[in-house]
Amino acid sequence: MSHGFDTLAIHAGQDPEARTGAVIPPIYQTSTYAQDAVGAPRLGYEYSRSGNPTRDALQECLAALEGGPVGLAFASGLAAEDTLLRTVCKPGDHVVIPDDAYGGTYRLFARVAERWGLDFTPAKVSDPDAIRAAVEPGRTRIVWVETPTNPLLGIADIAALAGVAHDAGALLVVDNTFASPYLQQPIAHGADVVVHSTTKYVGGHSDVVGGALVAADTGLGEELRYHQNAMGAINGPFDAWLTLRGIKTLGVRMDRHCDNAERIAAYLDGHAKVGQVIYPGLPTHPGHEVASKQMRRFGGMISFRAAGGEEHAVEICNRTNLFILAESLGGVESLIEHPGRMTHASAAGSPLEVPGDLVRLSVGIETVDDLLADLEQALG
Repeated sequence: MSHGFDTLAIHAGQDPEARTGAVIPPIYQTSTYAQDAVGAPRLGYEYSRSGNPTRDALQECLAALEGGPVGLAFASGLAAEDTLLRTVCKPGDHVVIPDDAYGGTYRLFARVAERWGLDFTPAKVSDPDAIRAAVEPGRTRIVWVETPTNPLLGIADIAALAGVAHDAGALLVVDNTFASPYLQQPIAHGADVVVHSTTKYVGGHSDVVGGALVAADTGLGEELRYHQNAMGAINGPFDAWLTLRGIKTLGVRMDRHCDNAERIAAYLDGHAKVGQVIYPGLPTHPGHEVASKQMRRFGGMISFRAAGGEEHAVEICNRTNLFILAESLGGVESLIEHPGRMTHASAAGSPLEVPGDLVRLSVGIETVDDLLADLEQALG
């Protein structure tokens, strides 16, 4: 029997605990487990790097929400990305990445993986022809996309890029962090692996760091599980429990994030102090039609360019009160940041450098009129 998203978020992997009937999965804060006999671990648990019941509950829930057979939880989104790259790729392979990828992802490729012998080419994910041109047949192992991208909110046509990747014998990996599984399920559109920083919308309360991979193929999922254990960057039991707690309200939170973001995007779009508003929900966004096709709604992230240039953008970030000046995103509270000097500073001087006049908003679930008033005074 199939269930709706919110039912899965509350129940998948989270049956009442068998011994006591506890409704919430316990935190199994243990490093090791008593074995019934040599070579006979109880329920398969022997060491918490290899398996932990709290983490297993989270992993089962993540897989159900993304529609894949195998979900895996990690210490951070970058830990998940690193494990994926070292599972799938070898020195000499090639990856296509977004030309406006998250700064941490770019740093992982440019400062870590490239030294290991993994080549990469940035390309515009909203242009399938550009992705196709960047592919190197016989070498490209992964086409890696974010949709929406961070921070320029570009939209990738997942189904089209799945075709490009698969024609070249490559995997399509989709970072679904900005959308969350509530708004978008890439596996249903042909993706092979979904990546999340569960720190963001999945956890949703800015109180836990984590990452996830969900595989569309069981065989690949088991390879990733082997490397999860072998490399060891696992999600701890308390972190897994906090993330599960956040997941339960993901659907209702995302609807409020979207409600507020739509109001704010419309307000900014008509403001004299704003040069350009970048939000997939606006009909003027070049990816609006594709986003409408593959997303339930358009998300809580907005970027805009300050009409007064970079210094004006920095001033706006420094003036807000309710919008907290901070990195990260996806929590219940609204955040504001200057990507060029904060989250994407590592991309400065590279092809992925972001405009200096860019401001990024993570729109929270506060009363929207209060958020609008805060932006009004900050814009000056």
